[in-house]
Amino acid sequence: MIIGLDVGGTHTDVVLLGDHGIECQAKIPTTHEDLLICVWKGLEAVTLGVRPHDVERIVLSTTLTTNAIAEEKLPPVGMIVSSGPGLDPEFFRTNDHYYTVSGSIDHRGREIQPLDPMEIEAVASRLRKEGVRHVGVVGKFSVRNPKHETQIQEILGDHFEYVVLGHRLSGNLNFPRRIATAYLNAAVYPLHKKFFDAVRRSLKKNGLPIPIHILKADGGTMSFDASLDLPGQTILSGPAASVMGSLPFASESVDTIVLDIGGTTTDMAVLVGTVPLLAAQGAEVGRFRTLIRALNTTSLALGGDSAVRVIDGRLHVGPDREGPAMAFGGSCPTPTDAIIVLGGDLKGDRDAAEQGMAQVARALGVSTREAAQQVFDAACRGILNAAEEMVRAINAKPVYTVHELLEGYQVQPKELLILGGPAPYFARRLQEISPYATRIVPQWEVANAVGAALARTTCELTLFVDTERGIATAPEEAFHQPVKRDFTLDKAVSLALELLTHKAVREGAKPDDMETEVLEKLQFNMVRGFYTTGKYYRVKVQVKPGLIADYRSVVERIQDTDTTAPCSTAGSS
Repeated sequence: MIIGLDVGGTHTDVVLLGDHGIECQAKIPTTHEDLLICVWKGLEAVTLGVRPHDVERIVLSTTLTTNAIAEEKLPPVGMIVSSGPGLDPEFFRTNDHYYTVSGSIDHRGREIQPLDPMEIEAVASRLRKEGVRHVGVVGKFSVRNPKHETQIQEILGDHFEYVVLGHRLSGNLNFPRRIATAYLNAAVYPLHKKFFDAVRRSLKKNGLPIPIHILKADGGTMSFDASLDLPGQTILSGPAASVMGSLPFASESVDTIVLDIGGTTTDMAVLVGTVPLLAAQGAEVGRFRTLIRALNTTSLALGGDSAVRVIDGRLHVGPDREGPAMAFGGSCPTPTDAIIVLGGDLKGDRDAAEQGMAQVARALGVSTREAAQQVFDAACRGILNAAEEMVRAINAKPVYTVHELLEGYQVQPKELLILGGPAPYFARRLQEISPYATRIVPQWEVANAVGAALARTTCELTLFVDTERGIATAPEEAFHQPVKRDFTLDKAVSLALELLTHKAVREGAKPDDMETEVLEKLQFNMVRGFYTTGKYYRVKVQVKPGLIADYRSVVERIQDTDTTAPCSTAGSS
């Protein structure tokens, strides 16, 4: 059995998957001040009466790091940046404790200017005095030669709790994005570590020594232990869960817009057939453009619990949420209240919902039911407009799926695939007001938790080989190996796939549940005068994002089952 748990902005959804599909499910209010509370309540709900050794793994999807970035509630971080000639790294300043230092490596990985150890020691001393405990270190061409980054780390010594090196985060050459990526990894580390330790303690205390995985932004998983080294990978795992939860039910023959309509936000993505799109260069989180590998998703601040107001005679839905719908004890009318007034069976207090819509009706000068219809239509059209804007933005650039670049491809969605608590109500109205065919994901209320549970471990790796210099490097793995001049591209591909397999197993993958592929293999001749002096190879490989090998039987049972076994706790649904 597998447990999937998705911490959303409004609710935390938990499922226990087994031979009968969803064996048990729970929906717990999310406690933002202490996410561990809702995580533990959810785990407790679905494991009651279950033998711990029968659970193969737990997969968590959490908004913890994403929310901290969005709300700018990040701890102080030290950034030490070395670039050498070229753009001034001050253009890419991320925060206050940001220091540029001397020393440079060129694009071939050759040292042009050595570091000044005294300069690094002075920066380290200043950071310690300022109480900074977490540091990001980035050199412009460190993916070609990480010498300076590792030297800085050695000089920093054991005086800091966490030091992240830019070359360990991505093999891609993009200096500004690598700076932002290192900064975010260092910034979210203490939050992720605190959450990690609390989950571990709780599971041990309650006799559940179950392997934990965490969902990443690319729709794959990594072991909880591995996530401590790269906590930035957990950013945007919530939208990724929505995509993975819809994946088994997508149509192979058409492009599809996925809409996960929650209480606080609507997460959106596009599938080309059954394949998700990838953010070409990396995730964009708030003001930060990163190299974090991520699915191409968009989050709209509009959901079932968005606040409804009438300002100067005009109706506004969102973008903020002031709490639950009035039908569930809130103080502000919401689209959820509108759905209930229009006859939706959401099990709330209908009289309270009527009161909320009556407030809107008086401000608009219409009947209560007409006000409810206007509120619901405004929410539907807001979601639809944002989805179509997302498609236009995707088509303005080259389209990348998680498998390949689709040269010249234009996304043309034909259907909407909808999940989330109010999915049936939105689906019916979106079908009426849009040109799209509309379908609801089976078990729509907890489909994102299902997606997290079924996602398999993913990772990628870039190998660089310079036969003139006689070296092969895989920066993310801190791998260096001498090579001879007769080293070939085929040997480079074989070495890259071997390193990838070791990395995937270390991060939690099963050897028999990996689908590896070569994303890129390039070869350049090194020429001096009229002679070829060596060759330069670049090989990028990945374990494909997707669902675990035995997911089909689980999905078939989910599709065939209209109801799910209730959990025997008050928190179950």
